[in-house]
Amino acid sequence: MQQAQDIALQRIPGQVIHVDMDLEHGVFVYEIFILTPDNRIYEVEVNGNTGNILKIEEEDFD
Repeated sequence: MQQAQDIALQRIPGQVIHVDMDLEHGVFVYEIFILTPDNRIYEVEVNGNTGNILKIEEEDFD
């Protein structure tokens, strides 16, 4: 889990505020929520097996 957080923070610098782990299509995926210095929240999905980033999405709270 720590490695997945480190990978996500390399792409989106900020503070990890929440981490979930999910099973998607038979693959464990870490969903890491990061609060950036400009007060945006991003969800970064990291493949639990390979460490590849699968998706980066800005959360929209409107």
